[in-house]
Amino acid sequence: MLDDSEHIISVGDTLLDRYPDVFSADFEENKYQVEKLTDVESKRVRNRIAGYVTRKRDDAR
Repeated sequence: MLDDSEHIISVGDTLLDRYPDVFSADFEENKYQVEKLTDVESKRVRNRIAGYVTRKRDDAR
């Protein structure tokens, strides 16, 4: 079983691999996309995934 941080990273990396053009360096937009593309019900987990994806996209620029 993955711990919380590993789960966030795993889901975030999977989303970036499957939908590379969907995410940007905009946290608010990424929150919406994570909600749309996953079945995550927890707002906290959704925000952490969106934050991870945002950091990865921001670092890639």
